[in-house]
Amino acid sequence: MQLFIGKLTDSNDLILTEEETFHCVNVLRKKIGDELSVTDGKGNLYNAIINYISKKNVGLSILDQQFIKKNWNYRLHIAIAPTKNNDRTEWFVEKATEIGVDEISFIICKNSERRILKTDRLIKIAESASKQSLKFNFPIINEATEYKKFIANQSQKKSTTFIAHCRNNNLPFIGLSIEKNINALVFIGPEGDFTEDEIQLAKTINANEISLGTSRLRTETAALSVVHYFSFKDNL
Repeated sequence: MQLFIGKLTDSNDLILTEEETFHCVNVLRKKIGDELSVTDGKGNLYNAIINYISKKNVGLSILDQQFIKKNWNYRLHIAIAPTKNNDRTEWFVEKATEIGVDEISFIICKNSERRILKTDRLIKIAESASKQSLKFNFPIINEATEYKKFIANQSQKKSTTFIAHCRNNNLPFIGLSIEKNINALVFIGPEGDFTEDEIQLAKTINANEISLGTSRLRTETAALSVVHYFSFKDNL
């Protein structure tokens, strides 16, 4: 399936984004009357026919629509400190999207070496990875937030919360700590790890301390391993 990203208009038709329009018309040479598979990233898959082409948009009429349920049975929110090398953060977003993640937040911690992110670019990377892996529910990508503020915003939310760190060698392994079909939030710290104060702050929202194994992992590798553990557990 060749998948495109679009959005509904007020008249209940579809238009492709400007970027998708360029790919559709200039690269793939699609024409008026051609049928396309289009998703809005919210689980909807449309079979639609091109009815006009402009410089910035392709307009389509919907032939039929179906809702595609995501192919994992949990909700996973990763709160990760941005990596010093931005390419590694982008790599994580791409690969986590391919495997299956619902939300990614970027937390600015005391030991964070990067504090500014191009969220718009990360959203495009997630959309591209969703298309490539035929996922119709795109992950939510949130702006970078100071750690304390993020914790405060989670106090009223219902999720099973974990914080992974290397300050204790006797923590339970995440693979044995997660259950199927849960709504989970997992904290992954910066290259210098969470501080003790940050760990204690996470405990105020009932975060469970966990280990990701005996190897010391890079931030993006640690976060991706969490995504994999949840996917693996879901498929047992």
